[in-house]
Amino acid sequence: MLRSFVLLLVSACPLFAESFRQDTLLEKNWQFTKGDVADAAKPDFDASAWQSVTVPHDWAIYGPFDMKVDEQNVAIAENFETKPTVKSGRTGALPFVGIGWYRTTFDVPRYEKGKKRVTLKFDGAMSEPKVFVNGKEAGHWAYGYNTFHLDATPFLNEDGKGNVLAVRLENKAGSSRWYPGAGLYRNVHVITTNEIHIPVWGTYITTPFLSETGASVKLRVTLKNVPANEIVRLETTIFDPSGKPAATKNDIRQQYDVPLEQNLTVPNPALWSPESPVRYRAVTKVFVKDTQTDEYTTPFGIRDIKYIADKGFFLNGKLRKFQGVCNHHDLGPLGTAINTAALRRQLTLLKEMGCDSIRTSHNMPAPELVELCDEMGLMMMVESFDEWASPKCRNGYNIFFKEWAEKDMVNMIH
Repeated sequence: MLRSFVLLLVSACPLFAESFRQDTLLEKNWQFTKGDVADAAKPDFDASAWQSVTVPHDWAIYGPFDMKVDEQNVAIAENFETKPTVKSGRTGALPFVGIGWYRTTFDVPRYEKGKKRVTLKFDGAMSEPKVFVNGKEAGHWAYGYNTFHLDATPFLNEDGKGNVLAVRLENKAGSSRWYPGAGLYRNVHVITTNEIHIPVWGTYITTPFLSETGASVKLRVTLKNVPANEIVRLETTIFDPSGKPAATKNDIRQQYDVPLEQNLTVPNPALWSPESPVRYRAVTKVFVKDTQTDEYTTPFGIRDIKYIADKGFFLNGKLRKFQGVCNHHDLGPLGTAINTAALRRQLTLLKEMGCDSIRTSHNMPAPELVELCDEMGLMMMVESFDEWASPKCRNGYNIFFKEWAEKDMVNMIH
């Protein structure tokens, strides 16, 4: 049996054009407190006595250590133990269990009600985040490792200024087999677009055909808030690794609330591999009535993959064995708060050791890790969650599986 297809690396965190969209990180001027607080979501709540923090932030890494956090009375069969004894430290003996609140304010520059959309994107929030904008619940999620986004537009102040963002998080006891961290440990984005725009993860690229002389590139683009039967023009330019245009396509389509497709050909494609992780960029512009409404950039790499029974895995026509590691998401004594420089150092050391692939153990990775693996030349096996319906921990993912598994997988794949 032969399975052959071409995959293109697509960054989980696209780049954005300033003139038509803004992606702002909410890093500074956050207030944080542990414990549940009544009325903490209200706009006029006084949080001046809370701790001032910068996000990404892991509240648990600061300690104190306490063996009671993850104390177990067990016999480890692998160590030939026959009688249970008290053990601790599986989750670092760090105080990740509990409730925490975060608050900040944000402005939306040049906001015009009815003409702009504002999306809040959380790259990860540990865990069970509930998000409030100006005192009203804008959305919630369950899984602390997943990236999720929500439309904040209906909850904004009329002038777009002084919006109060409050986030409640809760880590239950017995929810993890390792140190998960706690809090807003990954980046929080405010994404501002025009009303008609490409949403988060709104592009999808494949290549139906690949040869030494050309790669056929298929780009699917999802659009939001386009009036029914409106005529839309998509202009896409693919730039090669040196920054020169490699292909351009203009398509005019009638919008029927389905993704629009464009087909382009990249001549003499440079293939992505761990030894040569070259990437292209697809820049897509959206026009309605000859007025540009959005611009969206998708980095990607072209590579040919085959799985052949009784032979194995082939990358760009060559048999290859994975030289990989299972990698947990924390950064040791730095905790779980995402740190791109620390991640880059970690991946550089792994590459120097001969590593060419990573399995994310046992959860969805930070977008920064996906981006760095694409850039530095590491193949990824993205694991979704540690548990399905059967528990490994009493409050592990099993308590969410039935309701949330499909939604979590959709976000992960996107």
